[in-house]
Amino acid sequence: MKSPEQIVQQQLDYYNSRNMEGYISLFADDVKFYNYATNELTIDGVEACQSVYKNLFDQSPNLKSTITKRITFGNIVIDHESITGRMGIDASLELVLIFEIENEKICKVTVIK
Repeated sequence: MKSPEQIVQQQLDYYNSRNMEGYISLFADDVKFYNYATNELTIDGVEACQSVYKNLFDQSPNLKSTITKRITFGNIVIDHESITGRMGIDASLELVLIFEIENEKICKVTVIK
């Protein structure tokens, strides 16, 4: 059985290698992504997640996320990430992502920009 932190780390490793199959396998079928500031639902379901990230991976050959800080609390993992190479842009994008894990799958992601 994998811990929430191990699942999120595996997700990061797949993200950095742009491994779509591995990446999407870690999400629940009904995964939901939210914008923290507006509470807007930005991705609803694993198929929408796959569509968004396939486009990102295809358009970002130099994509790399580095964890600045990680906090784990029960089934929640909070990562402060510094992302470069997103959509071909070299400038660093700073995000905080709050991952919620249930049954060894990522079921909810809240993004703070």
